[in-house]
Amino acid sequence: LSADDNYTQVSAFVIVGFPSLQPEYFDIVGWFFFFLYVTIVLGNLLLVVVFALEHSVQKPMYIIMLSLALSDIGFPTVALPKLIARYWWNDGRLSFQTCLFQRHMIHYFGSLNSLILLTMALDRYFAICFPLRYPTVMTNQTMTGLTVLTWVVAHIFPSVSSYHIPTMLFCGLNKIMNVFCDTRSVVALVCGDISRKHMQSFATALFILYAPLSLIVISYIALIVTVLHVDSGKGLVKTFSTFATQGCIISIYYIPRFFVYAAPFFPSLTMTPDKRIAATLFYSLFPPLINPFIYCLRTKEIKQILRRWIQKRKSIFPKSMTLVKIEEK
Repeated sequence: LSADDNYTQVSAFVIVGFPSLQPEYFDIVGWFFFFLYVTIVLGNLLLVVVFALEHSVQKPMYIIMLSLALSDIGFPTVALPKLIARYWWNDGRLSFQTCLFQRHMIHYFGSLNSLILLTMALDRYFAICFPLRYPTVMTNQTMTGLTVLTWVVAHIFPSVSSYHIPTMLFCGLNKIMNVFCDTRSVVALVCGDISRKHMQSFATALFILYAPLSLIVISYIALIVTVLHVDSGKGLVKTFSTFATQGCIISIYYIPRFFVYAAPFFPSLTMTPDKRIAATLFYSLFPPLINPFIYCLRTKEIKQILRRWIQKRKSIFPKSMTLVKIEEK
């Protein structure tokens, strides 16, 4: 670097959040994200508790659901506390290393969810296309191994970019135009021409997200062909109902991501910072919010467990109330 080049060592970043949001709405937005975080965590914790206490659901498919629930708890835990603090106490400051850690974990959970959805699709593929071999192929041990593998492999691509970002030169600007640190927002503050870096992050994101998506689509096509040939009536309706549910979740997860990542490369896709942030929050937080409700309401076994728990609670409370009345007399 020449002596004329002016570079400032950035020691901290500041989360801006929604740039156009007026201060009088900060408390309301902070409470909104707080209640959203609590709802997501409690809803997914319910699935974790069900899996831990009920041996009847300790099966391969439920191991995937447990993995997804833990991931859905992890992402908002990494992303939302600092955002809430930014709107409650105007504290959006993150140290350089903390921002890089958050960036790594944000992309880690994004990659992890993509791999979990792929694992779920593969499980359904073997269950429907190879029903006789499924019990011997997809055992609890096999699914546990695949789950551990997805949690480890998901670290690879975020780690690669985590290695390069600390070596980049920043020009003193430290305001993250987002609700959390991610590669796009951090790279935007790097000195010089960042078009190449944006292209690299875009290509990496496409590979991480859409390589699993292509395999998911292929597996679902194979499933549909198999079902159309061997099933009919109620079984066909039930199978396509499952496809519709998972297809909705997959669409919410993948489609908005494409538009957010692709917007800088297509002039016709004009997206203001507020719209980009809203889209990011939608595809990041809406699936973790609705997944517990979908799997609790649409999974017969879980519904039966929850119904049994509620009935037990109802049977306990009347007895305790009766004892209280007797003691009062």
